Amino acid sequence: MRQDTRWGDNDSYGHVNNVVYYAFFDTAVNRYLIERGVLDIAKSSVIGLVIETRCTYFSSIGFPDTIDVGLKVVHLGSSSVRYEIALFRNDEAISSAVGEFVHVYVERASNRSTPIPVDVRGVLQSLMA
Repeated sequence: MRQDTRWGDNDSYGHVNNVVYYAFFDTAVNRYLIERGVLDIAKSSVIGLVIETRCTYFSSIGFPDTIDVGLKVVHLGSSSVRYEIALFRNDEAISSAVGEFVHVYVERASNRSTPIPVDVRGVLQSLMA
């Protein structure tokens, strides 16, 4: 999956600001689920809410870089999933950053934890290392 940096992503130090990395992670996970037909951000009755994130930075990313995103599932529980996301700058072989991202699945109407739906679980299992 590819994402392009934008002019506004850069901070005053001339590289992508740390908060933008988290947007890259969020976009990658949700785009993956949407493209596989298991998430409708407006209508799905069960959704994943982010409860934890982290990022380890190795090298700077800046505008106008292109980012390749690697995505895998490192833990799949009954109602939660932990992703690992790697960001690769301009076709480099070594990642510029690696993040973790945890979704807990909840019923949209009540915001209460619920088991991951079967169709979503199938898509997530395909990402397990």
